[in-house]
Amino acid sequence: MAGLARSTFYYQCKASQVVDKHAQLKAHIRSVFEQHKGRYGYRRITSVIRRMGSTVNHKTVQSLMQRMQLKCLVRPKKYRAFRGTVGRIAPNVLQRQFDADAPNQKWVTDITEFRVGDQKLYLSPVMDLYNNEIVSYEMATRPVFTMVARMLKKAMKRLGPDERPVVHSDQGWHYQMRAYQALLSERNLPQSMSRKGNCHDNATMESFFGTLKSEFFYLNRFESVEALQAGIKKYIHYYNHDRIKMKLNGLSPVMYRTQPSRP
Repeated sequence: MAGLARSTFYYQCKASQVVDKHAQLKAHIRSVFEQHKGRYGYRRITSVIRRMGSTVNHKTVQSLMQRMQLKCLVRPKKYRAFRGTVGRIAPNVLQRQFDADAPNQKWVTDITEFRVGDQKLYLSPVMDLYNNEIVSYEMATRPVFTMVARMLKKAMKRLGPDERPVVHSDQGWHYQMRAYQALLSERNLPQSMSRKGNCHDNATMESFFGTLKSEFFYLNRFESVEALQAGIKKYIHYYNHDRIKMKLNGLSPVMYRTQPSRP
């Protein structure tokens, strides 16, 4: 009566009974995606699934994520603390060499700004370029120098007697101050600064700020600065201990640093 060919009818009957061969993989993908609150793309999700014991191609994961409409967010801009020359400008010792052979060889630092209603919160972290781990950080409702000083003092407590990492930053006024440079001199830590107006000279820290905001800040609503502070603390712990990085062989920064045999 419908004018449907006999072969087409039976083909559709058979096709409707076929089980989705990717059903289990889709469940794994969604589980990992939701566990990390949408922060992982197909590469990281592929790495996690492989560590779970499944052999899967990254293109398959990418295709399935597109069908399931699972996608990460983009990266935003950052706070600028440049006020011109207010102290001594250090040379660009780092020269965009964003890799290190061991912990505490190269550190990078910067400041970023968050807004909650009509209030602001500033975050000042220092990162180890060996594994992109956040060594220490401080937060304050104003971008005061004491915030930067506390962060640096906390970071230096982790150094061994003979460890003297290069400490790289932009030309923000905090890093030009004599008090900041005196703290570095106390431990004989070389200072390095990006060239004026060149964010690429501190690209690794810029990337961290983008990741923090796209994976955490813009995915949540905060009723107060205190709630935001608590959330940032949790996220940085997650970033250091749980969030894997492909360039670290699918390990988190802390897992990479503490593995028995370093690559």
